[in-house]
Amino acid sequence: MSPDRTAAPVRASGSRGRRAAGLLGALLVLGAVLALSIAVGARPLPLGQVWDGLFHEGSPARTVVYELRLPRTLLGLLAGAALGLAGAVMQALTRNPLADPGVLGINAGAAAAVVTALSFLGVTSFLGLVWFAFAGAGAVAVLLYAVGGGRSATPARLALAGSALNAALYSYVSAAQLLDTASLDRMRFWTVGSLASADAGTVARLAPFVACGVAGALLVARPLNALSMGDDAARGLGANPAWTRAASIAVVTLLCGAATAACGPIVFVGLMVPHLVRPFTGPDLRWLLPYSAVLAPVLLLVSDVLGRVLVRPSELQVGVVTVVLGGPFFLYFVRSRKAADS
Repeated sequence: MSPDRTAAPVRASGSRGRRAAGLLGALLVLGAVLALSIAVGARPLPLGQVWDGLFHEGSPARTVVYELRLPRTLLGLLAGAALGLAGAVMQALTRNPLADPGVLGINAGAAAAVVTALSFLGVTSFLGLVWFAFAGAGAVAVLLYAVGGGRSATPARLALAGSALNAALYSYVSAAQLLDTASLDRMRFWTVGSLASADAGTVARLAPFVACGVAGALLVARPLNALSMGDDAARGLGANPAWTRAASIAVVTLLCGAATAACGPIVFVGLMVPHLVRPFTGPDLRWLLPYSAVLAPVLLLVSDVLGRVLVRPSELQVGVVTVVLGGPFFLYFVRSRKAADS
């Protein structure tokens, strides 16, 4: 009896269908969280007033909705997508399941460059700061890859190198803030990661950078899939390993630099989301990246909403909430990997 040659295509088609349905569900969840972020704030507003503020120009709530909550929500959407994609690309590039722009020091490099521009060079505009953020993130990404061992890098070496860079760069950030007392208050919330200072101008200037980063991440998905099987196999599949690594580092730099310039260094989003979605997508980056781009903003915006309501009338900055959520996840994941390896 000849084997059923249609079985594998049918299974593949069914898998694609489930993934597509899951991605549609993720988009619906994102839509609900976007609405929640607009509806809920540190200052309670009835839903009717929020609705009026959205659609009626004469509403007294219009200023709150359009100048505070809507820009904040859109900034969380863009920054979350950037961080989720950056984390997924880093994990694939380094083959390190603990890779995250915050944990490995990429965000710290961007933050150190931005603090330098703010404190010593007098740069205050987003478009001015974002180029410093790109330079800092790119320098740390290249340094981390080199110090960690390049193509022979192990998760342990990358984690150690990233921890050392993180400690050194954040020490520099703290020292720079203390030397410039005039800017200390201005940078106080930014350095822990915050969406509170969002405005329409920042969102409009951030969007093109994130869009380019998203496009770049999707372009490297297929060659990164090939690279996961080794350089020789990647060449056999038509991928250029050197180009793929360089393009991936550029994508991570673009996404991390833009998000950090706008919101400050926010950690653990890029670490958690790829692990949460991988059971649904598998290792295929053509699915993992879109899922991460959709669900990372969900995590970031839910964290921001929690920060607004838990300590009313004050706020917890979103970077604090992601640390509280991500720290236990990080420890659990490290312990589970140790148990699996033993």
